[in-house]
Amino acid sequence: MKVKSPLEIYRYLPQTNCGECGYDTCMSFAAQIIERTVKPTDCPPLVKEAEKNPKVKKKLEELIEITSPEVKEVVIGKGDNAVKIGGEDVLHRHELTFFNPTALFYDVWDTLDDKEIDERCSKVVEYRKFYVGEFLTLDGIAVRCTSNDPKRFREVVKRVAGYGKPMILVSLNPECMRAALEEVAEERPLIYAATEDNWKEFLELALEFKVPVVVRSKDLNKLKSLAVTFKEAGVEDIVLDPVTEPIGEGLRGTFERVIQLRRTAILGEDKDVAYPIMVTPIAAWALEADDVSKAYWETVIASLFIVKYGDVMILHCLEPYAIMPIVTLRYNIYTDPRTPVQVEPGLREINNPSPDDPVFITTNFALTYYTVESDLTSGNIKGWLLVLDTEGLGVEVSVAGGQFTAAKVKDLIKETKIEEKVNHRYLIIPGLAARLQGAIEDETGWKVLVGPMDSGRIKGWLEQNWPPKEK
Repeated sequence: MKVKSPLEIYRYLPQTNCGECGYDTCMSFAAQIIERTVKPTDCPPLVKEAEKNPKVKKKLEELIEITSPEVKEVVIGKGDNAVKIGGEDVLHRHELTFFNPTALFYDVWDTLDDKEIDERCSKVVEYRKFYVGEFLTLDGIAVRCTSNDPKRFREVVKRVAGYGKPMILVSLNPECMRAALEEVAEERPLIYAATEDNWKEFLELALEFKVPVVVRSKDLNKLKSLAVTFKEAGVEDIVLDPVTEPIGEGLRGTFERVIQLRRTAILGEDKDVAYPIMVTPIAAWALEADDVSKAYWETVIASLFIVKYGDVMILHCLEPYAIMPIVTLRYNIYTDPRTPVQVEPGLREINNPSPDDPVFITTNFALTYYTVESDLTSGNIKGWLLVLDTEGLGVEVSVAGGQFTAAKVKDLIKETKIEEKVNHRYLIIPGLAARLQGAIEDETGWKVLVGPMDSGRIKGWLEQNWPPKEK
């Protein structure tokens, strides 16, 4: 996106504040374009006028151009399960944010028997890891043609399509790829890969079946040439694979190629390479090593390129110890740094508490909240948990910054009507908020007990301190 301010967009808009877009003012709509929650074509008056007036049409086209992401956004799959890759505007997350999380595809191959294929597909579809209030999942399935048999590849692709996940079809053989596409082209799979040897056939396939395609070369000049050739022929959805080498100087070379592609696309504004980048951590499984070492290197490679510009990946290891660090890192990197991850403030009931059970308080920073909530729930602790709006900040930071105050605690007690739900007036505050003990007591009239620094120690603390001993 070449514009950084809503003011730059505002001059292209009707400036009538008609509200047809769903926002009160044109300036609000311009701000949402910057946030990429709406598109210029979501302004009905602008679109209607562009249909009648060539000058306005040109103006709209210019607006679309300057507000499009620097890196082309490509969609794999269709419907609710479709995955968007690319579409990035910045090199560094802190400059704005990263928008489309790295898509993780795990492989099956057509020399497996049907039972083994179903087992692997089921693992991909069913994987769910609860983290900071959300379930982390995997994005799709990469079907590899290891049989070199068009008929078998087609059968397996059809079987995998039944699981409803987006697919990458992996074969350098155009005949095998055609057989698969004849079966599942309407599912919009990503086809992998066009090379110097097969690009003509893959170009025909991409055009005929209207599917996104990966172009692959270790030589960046040749990679760019392939991308230009496909674009000029009419293929819009292109993904670049600069070839992943798993260790040592090979991995260093891979890293340098990926960095060069993304820097050239964004800083050099070279639209010929402004496409999503594919990385294949599965390459680690070609190493001469035991399976644990291969899984280790696969995880290292995936982690490296989640941080640095890998938009889509093909992986192999479905063991929890390999998947969990990858999906957790991806979540953290693609969390918007401008907005702390937070939960709704209010009152939570933990394990069906009674009026005589303790009342705790914590902040609405998601990581803090879910840690406390999990420790209480898993410890079979019955209690009432007040969640204070600290603008998504943790306990120590919000106490120091003034987001966690006695006055706000008083307001929360009033808003949640906790006094009507319990028979006591004892509030347990986090150890990191100990300095607020006196102020909260003065402000609320409640007796404040200072709990442990770590919520994992609440159970032991309660054994010593609850019910409180009257003085």
